[in-house]
Amino acid sequence: MNAHPAIGGIPLVLGGNVFGWTARGDDAFAVLDVFYEAGGRMIDTADVYSVWVDGHQGGESERVIGEWLESRDVRGDMLIHTKTGMLGGKELYEPVRVLRSLDASLERLRTDYLDLYYAHKDYPELPVEQIVEAFDGTVASGKVREIGASNFDAARLSAAIETAEASGRAAFTVLQNEYNLVSRHRYGEDLQALCTARGIAMLPFYGLAAGYLTGKYRTADDFADGARASTVKHYDAAGRPVLRVMDEIARETGASLPAIALAWLIHQPGIPAPIASARTVEQMRDLLEFTRIELSDDQIARLTASFPG
Repeated sequence: MNAHPAIGGIPLVLGGNVFGWTARGDDAFAVLDVFYEAGGRMIDTADVYSVWVDGHQGGESERVIGEWLESRDVRGDMLIHTKTGMLGGKELYEPVRVLRSLDASLERLRTDYLDLYYAHKDYPELPVEQIVEAFDGTVASGKVREIGASNFDAARLSAAIETAEASGRAAFTVLQNEYNLVSRHRYGEDLQALCTARGIAMLPFYGLAAGYLTGKYRTADDFADGARASTVKHYDAAGRPVLRVMDEIARETGASLPAIALAWLIHQPGIPAPIASARTVEQMRDLLEFTRIELSDDQIARLTASFPG
């Protein structure tokens, strides 16, 4: 799977959603430096990051990453992934609009090409042919090397690939859906079968369930504080049995919970690397730990069975 042109370095994609939000300036650069020095080569962002912050318009993450790439002179070493399609509605997938969004992202990222460009979400009311045409245009422009789909189901992803192949257009080669130990329905057996049969790389987001799988959210007080506390609360009821098994494996291996959660992901079908973010150097080093541990078959099986469904 690592032969995929948009995949390289250690098996971790650094999530860029925190940059320009909870990680800024020198702190953001320090996280990126540690990632790079550890062999990290893939960064994921989107033009929508971080529009949810008061006063932000989207593109803040791309700007931080672009400033870092330029200041460190490492663009040629890195595989940069970004997305479009959330800052509006289905009109964003008009071919001209996609190219306009692409150029805006390139300007913020201070580069003239992307290694991977995603359709950030599906618009089921759109004929799949229109989405295929729009993203084929980004490859035809010479500014995008690979294209991917995010938040697509199996039927629409399969239709998009078949349409592209039948018309001689560029096809999606990467999927990015939510998938982790406590949220598995957006990469079910149908998508797993499609990705493995077609050689599509699945790079799951929310690999740590927005921080829930770090184990730091366990009491009512824990859910009352922090930028992501309200987001992670919905994982808790189903997640408690998972945390208990993770705690057992942490005692057996000495590994941290984030490392265990990410290590489980790369043992799942079609997944060469998870996406996870870090807002501090300490968090970045915790994430990197997973590249140095090896879970046993029994431990993987116990983690898989820990989720009630």
